Amino acid sequence: MITFINRFDVTGSPAEFEQAFDRTSAFFAAQPGFLRHRLLHHVEESGRYVNVADWEDEQSFRRALEQPEFAAHRTALRALSSSEPGLYTPLLERVSP
Repeated sequence: MITFINRFDVTGSPAEFEQAFDRTSAFFAAQPGFLRHRLLHHVEESGRYVNVADWEDEQSFRRALEQPEFAAHRTALRALSSSEPGLYTPLLERVSP
């Protein structure tokens, strides 16, 4: 499994960003290898969001980014925000019993 984490600083309308992200989320959810994602909203900073997405493997994630349809999603999100993306591998997870 691979985890993609992307922090967004929204420079446009938060409502428009959330709508654009929802469309992007639906696109990714339909891609092979997609497992799940969560969009988190900062409690104190209204323009800050974090996307945490799990994929079966890095190749699945990269193939999704190469889909021609993704370009429109990337453009829409970049028009409303700046971001800091990165890929991570799970190291430690603990859950409540």
